[in-house]
Amino acid sequence: MIDVVDTRIKAFGKTPKAGFVSPSEQLITLTIGQLQELVTQAVAKAIEPLQAELSDTQAIITCQAEKITTLESKVVALEADQEIQAENSFIQLQLIHDLREATKKEVQPLQKDRADILRALIVANGGKMLSKDARQKMRLDKVLFSQLLAKAEDIENQPYRIDKRQKLLVLK
Repeated sequence: MIDVVDTRIKAFGKTPKAGFVSPSEQLITLTIGQLQELVTQAVAKAIEPLQAELSDTQAIITCQAEKITTLESKVVALEADQEIQAENSFIQLQLIHDLREATKKEVQPLQKDRADILRALIVANGGKMLSKDARQKMRLDKVLFSQLLAKAEDIENQPYRIDKRQKLLVLK
């Protein structure tokens, strides 16, 4: 410490005193090994932040790869679910079609006989007859008679022009 103060005092003024050597003019002697060690230490200190950043980046990449793998497995599961839903929808449509076809039953022999009897009654009354009278003559309840009218294609059910509440059966 005394040397530093002494050096500063000698350097003070316009011209330096005799025998004074400024620190910038001093010569340092290093061996190649020492220089290599200093360079290696400097490079190691300079590389440390880059290595830390590299390890952080690698950790982020690993995390992103795991997320991508998870998302891919979810996409595969969703695609499988969509295929199952499509199959289920197709099965439902087939069932609905089958139910509709089942409701379109063919005319049963008894209904065919009843339709023939109803046609004969209407022909006997001049081609027109009130549905109430036809039902009473055939001794059928309302449900069976309406089913019979639905299956009989050549008999038309019209409102009676005198009394709109009554229905008139007419041959087509």
